[in-house]
Amino acid sequence: MTGNVDVLLIGIDAGCLPVFERLYEDDVVPNIRSICEGGAAAPLESQMPPWTPSAWPSLYTGVNPGQHGVCGFVTYDGYDFRVVSGNDVEEHAIWSLLDEHDRSSVVVNVPVTHPPDEFDGALIPGFIGPEDPKCHPEGTLEEVREAIGEYRVYPNYSREHSDFTDEQKMDEYTTLVRMRGEAFRYLADEYEPDFGFVQFQKPDTVFHEFDGDWEKVKTVYEETDRQVGKLLEECNPNTVFIASDHGMGPYEKYEFRVNEFLRDEGYVKAMKGGKGMPSWNPIQEELREGKDTRTWEPNAVERIAAKAAKFGLTAHRIRTGLEKVGLADIAKQYAPKNVARTANEQVNFPNSVAYMRARTELGVRINLQGREPNGIVSPDEYDEVRDELMEKLRGVETPDGEPVFGEVSPREKYFHGKNADNAPDIVTIPNEMGQFLSAQLLGDHFAPPTEPWNHKLDGVLAAKGAGIDPDAMPAKAHIFDVAPTIMSALGVPYSDRMDGTVVPIVDDAGAQSYPKYANGDGSAMDEEGEENLEERLADLGYMQ
Repeated sequence: MTGNVDVLLIGIDAGCLPVFERLYEDDVVPNIRSICEGGAAAPLESQMPPWTPSAWPSLYTGVNPGQHGVCGFVTYDGYDFRVVSGNDVEEHAIWSLLDEHDRSSVVVNVPVTHPPDEFDGALIPGFIGPEDPKCHPEGTLEEVREAIGEYRVYPNYSREHSDFTDEQKMDEYTTLVRMRGEAFRYLADEYEPDFGFVQFQKPDTVFHEFDGDWEKVKTVYEETDRQVGKLLEECNPNTVFIASDHGMGPYEKYEFRVNEFLRDEGYVKAMKGGKGMPSWNPIQEELREGKDTRTWEPNAVERIAAKAAKFGLTAHRIRTGLEKVGLADIAKQYAPKNVARTANEQVNFPNSVAYMRARTELGVRINLQGREPNGIVSPDEYDEVRDELMEKLRGVETPDGEPVFGEVSPREKYFHGKNADNAPDIVTIPNEMGQFLSAQLLGDHFAPPTEPWNHKLDGVLAAKGAGIDPDAMPAKAHIFDVAPTIMSALGVPYSDRMDGTVVPIVDDAGAQSYPKYANGDGSAMDEEGEENLEERLADLGYMQ
């Protein structure tokens, strides 16, 4: 198989120089190293929040989340939410802009690209889409599966699957990595695109699932690097880039439960019982069975748990008691899945002044009149409430006397554009990205981090090949810079709406005006495969 790709972008989720350099010592990633050290490499500063579903759209559109619209794993309808999809990205992707200039693209496994746009080329969506996603053109997935034998978006096990050994899980990880490379190489051979973009997700997931176990990290990166080598050999790109959405590193400090702090300060009101925090988790089993279920009512056992919670018998207390007598595994095996949702304390969003909706948003939302369905903070009070709350958050210290937050800022510093209202009102960035934030109401303000490894702000940008001036690589680039830089490497003008600038390793092709984005209606993803998505997010550690 031979192919020709002018400019190839290799996305490595959570890739960063500290991880790469440790892998260099073990000689695990010779192909990645050849690009970074044989060309140019620098840290790539992520955006807020530095998480997959928001950061990859920022990378491939060149605009901030306040413009493209995806600020986290979910988007909100009042106080309820749904999982985001490609329909929520309201700005042109690189491949759509290239299509305006008669340049073709092949895109494989890039997050938040389902359902796909139409353009000259092919696209197989990645993470946060369904297992059998709609591809472009229609029939592409079936064609790829026929050509390479198998292709899946997600692992064929969940974290709670007791039948899989660690060795079997690693086999599955490396299989998924291999599938990305094989699918891309097949499509590159078929389409001979001007631009190619393939993303590898498992270098991120292995840290979340296995708490930074270095031998497992090496296993995943070894296969990723093997696929990078085959991409270089068989696709023969004139220019190759590596980019990531964020970095990865240890969280050695504390878990800070933001909503517990806000409750003690009088901002959050709690409730016991009911349906639990907004989620589509309760209906996943019915969706898996093929029922067209859009709402959920607790069953008899779940209603009992909700009633017990009103008397103080929460799922957390039940679990703690069972652990003391060695029955936690039995309870986990036989208790209905949604009992914890109905039996735990929840944030009462309509009655609260301000709250953290989800930990991955890295921010606090104010319950504003005219914006939220039952807003209780008037627009006249907004600035005063926000300023007062920011001051309190800036003063929060860990039990060791260190600040919890490295920065507490108004959202305008990080979000601007037509969708800025999707973002939290206050951005709360953990100190050195070493404090783990939680939105759960679990009693104490502080606890050990739920995950000892998690996202860091600096990812990586590397480039090698035709048109690259390694000596011009700055000390650091920004994730918004990737899209205009890629387009300039192809000699195509980038959009004048992009927030980034061209990294000077390539000649600046200049900007031009493109039509405003007007595709999709922002509706939720289709039901095909939807029942698996919440489980996948939980597997990756993004839902508590």
